[in-house]
Amino acid sequence: MSPPVRHAVTPLLAAVLLSACVASKPAADVPRASATGPAVVSSSEVPPEPPASEDAPTSEPAHQDTPGEPVHPAGSASAATSQGPSASAGDGEARGDGGGAPASATEGPPGSTAPGHDHDGHGPAAPPLEEDPLAQGLPTPGDLKRLDFRGGEPRVPVRLMEGRAEVTFAPRGRMRLRFGGPDEKMLDAAAGTRWTVRVTQGTPAELSARVQLAEFRIADRDGLQAALASWREKGLAVRAQVLGSVYGIAGKVIDNRRTLLLVDEVLTPEAAGRKQAELLRSHGARTTLFEEVKTPAKAILEVRDEAGVVVGLAQDRLDAETPDGAGFDVRQVEFGVGYDFHGFEDRTFRGALQFVVDRSGRLAVVNVVPLEDLLKGLVPAEIFARAHPEALKAQAVTARGEVLAKVGIKHLADPYLLCSEQHCAVYRGRTGEAASTTAAVEATRGEGLFSEDGRLVDSVYSAVCGGHTEDNDVVWGGPPDPSLRGRPDVIGPVGAMPLPASLERWLTAPNLLAACRLSSFARPSKFRWERRFTAEQVDARLKKLGVGRVQALALTDRGVSGRAAVLSVSGDKGATQVRGELNIRRLFGMLNSSMAVVEAERDAEGRLTGWLFRGGGWGHGVGMCQTGAIGRAEAGQRYQDILRHYYNGAEVAPIY
Repeated sequence: MSPPVRHAVTPLLAAVLLSACVASKPAADVPRASATGPAVVSSSEVPPEPPASEDAPTSEPAHQDTPGEPVHPAGSASAATSQGPSASAGDGEARGDGGGAPASATEGPPGSTAPGHDHDGHGPAAPPLEEDPLAQGLPTPGDLKRLDFRGGEPRVPVRLMEGRAEVTFAPRGRMRLRFGGPDEKMLDAAAGTRWTVRVTQGTPAELSARVQLAEFRIADRDGLQAALASWREKGLAVRAQVLGSVYGIAGKVIDNRRTLLLVDEVLTPEAAGRKQAELLRSHGARTTLFEEVKTPAKAILEVRDEAGVVVGLAQDRLDAETPDGAGFDVRQVEFGVGYDFHGFEDRTFRGALQFVVDRSGRLAVVNVVPLEDLLKGLVPAEIFARAHPEALKAQAVTARGEVLAKVGIKHLADPYLLCSEQHCAVYRGRTGEAASTTAAVEATRGEGLFSEDGRLVDSVYSAVCGGHTEDNDVVWGGPPDPSLRGRPDVIGPVGAMPLPASLERWLTAPNLLAACRLSSFARPSKFRWERRFTAEQVDARLKKLGVGRVQALALTDRGVSGRAAVLSVSGDKGATQVRGELNIRRLFGMLNSSMAVVEAERDAEGRLTGWLFRGGGWGHGVGMCQTGAIGRAEAGQRYQDILRHYYNGAEVAPIY
């Protein structure tokens, strides 16, 4: 199992550095971002009277569910009380429960290279190689926490793996290495040469932590104030802290700020973990950790050539770039950590590489890649590459928006913006590309989804909605998002079909004209499903709730799709409630969804023997239904129409 997802922020990297060097002016109501610094600090204590501008809508945390198995491990959760994303395809954390599909869900076997396309590389200027006056240059140190628009599109730092003692790689074109340290040593090398980076003298970061109780959209002042008052009445000192950024690109507003509700007490991570257990026992609150890096990790990186000769030492960081954009082969990339498909694979990547020190004092490998090239390696892991081209285009647009929505939200204490696993989005680089999804990315280049007020839509998605999508506030709390309203997902008139308000009838209705049932990629076991637990299994799973032997379960506070937001649990030692759609699912080993009914099973003598869940759908159900999008595309809808349906009239428009 992977460790619980944690928010973390270091004082020096608290601001997410955003470059917005674009032709058009930023929106008038958005602070102008410079080429070298942030427009808005990403993490700060909430002022008593937030400025009026904070009433603006904001993106909720990014979470996805995808058609590929497996779902995210139970340990990768975010806050339970108001189930917002954590600093985490599948709430992978966390608003996605299915997260990115594993490599097995993409076209072709692991290790195969799908057709790719050359690109000319983008980046800030740097001293060119003598024989190449058009060299694009290496990333500067600040690019570790920066979206760099100077090449015409953002370049995104994505972690490929971490916790390594050494890594071997080879450039696919002429390469320049830059060694971190006071001397900034440079080394040029030929294509195909093999290099090994080894970490030495590694010192881990020193961390402190606060317990995170909940998360709210920036506009949800009422919800925040109510939660602050509630916890203070319980005798707990709490504080609010803003996370995220707001910035403008070509006149479009990207605003993903949200407010965290934290226990004020600063603890060691170990003590904070004990505090979490205490809050679960006393209040039924499932929490996460918000960590701060007091002292950053350090190490010396040793670089060896093919003969094993040490050619240089780098202090904390080594940069590598092929100015012609040829990219790199990286040996034994670790993937699927904490999952049953965990393994290692040689992979090929576009863009630049950065070798840096992770929080444990070991080696992390970061791919700094243009966003469009990132999507070429990401979209095939999020949807079946054989799907209809219009569905692939819809997925490309939503994925582009989701990457931008995660900026300043995840991995704040790490030397990258995103990771390449389910926690953010599965990314296999050029190795994972497919011709069909590459064509979809190129056909929608720079496009995003915008609401009527011109703001980037939080384009979340799930694998199978079960015939009806859900409201964002039911699943994650906070105020309703006009673009994320649940609606029937049927092809044709709704007519006299049953609705989720009568959930029993809805789950058993035959021949629903649901897009995710009619799709050629439909999975009957995900559209409708059953799952049984023995009484002993449920008692064991709910032991931490402290109610003793479970006697009654009830799913309540349902949304328009029938998904439950509250699980009431009664036992022989007490009763409690678990709030949050994802938290409910995790309690039972990742139920497919909370669009479910639960009933007790008893023997002939009336003794409780087990519990039966009957439900529909796979995932949180908010936003686009991926399988339904395929069904709609197969029925003749264009990707703009598909997105307009799932996001309540939102329109596709260029971001850059």
